[in-house]
Amino acid sequence: MSDFNTVSPANDVLSQYSFKTDGNKASGDDLGKNEFMELMIAQLNNQNPLEPQGNGEFIADLAQFSSLEEMQGLTATVEGFTSNYQSTQALQASSMVGRSVLVNASSGPTSMGGTIGGVVDVPASTSDLRISVLNQSGELVNQYEMGQQFAGQVPFLWDGKNTVGDQMPAGQYSIKAEASYSGKTEQLGTMLSANVDSVSVGKGGITLNLAGMGGVPLSEIRQIN
Repeated sequence: MSDFNTVSPANDVLSQYSFKTDGNKASGDDLGKNEFMELMIAQLNNQNPLEPQGNGEFIADLAQFSSLEEMQGLTATVEGFTSNYQSTQALQASSMVGRSVLVNASSGPTSMGGTIGGVVDVPASTSDLRISVLNQSGELVNQYEMGQQFAGQVPFLWDGKNTVGDQMPAGQYSIKAEASYSGKTEQLGTMLSANVDSVSVGKGGITLNLAGMGGVPLSEIRQIN
């Protein structure tokens, strides 16, 4: 009697692999849909007819194949949904070009005769809020005593002048906000206003290109004016 080519039971062989949802085998033990089907057919063709694969094992193989098909369909649906969502986001973001937004920042540029505005995040009521404007060398340019303030967002606007009323040159300036709590001074976070020059769409998502500040992720925009 001729010898038959035999292979291990289907489940034992197929269980050695992990499955991909794109239908292509990549490398190592990743098994795509096509490879899975070819392996299952090869096992059926080469099984020992004296010890054929049991119905239970064959049904288990088909169940695995069906599960793989469902995962592929789900992956395609999710990818389509993600693509549509990103397109909608990009369209919405494009309408922000030319508008002013608030973004977490402590420094920003000013043109000659320009201003820097924004808000201070005050976590709790304070007896004294102070706003300081510093140049690139860290020197004090101007300072505003805002007095008592309640918790919330407190707006501010620097007119671009120093303490004696002289117009400061164009450049990068820092805003430092400090509040008094129980006799101690605490530095607070600030948000600065900036114009949206353009919008970029990449793998990382939507990025707004702000005048003088560069690219900022859409998720970091705190307010649209």
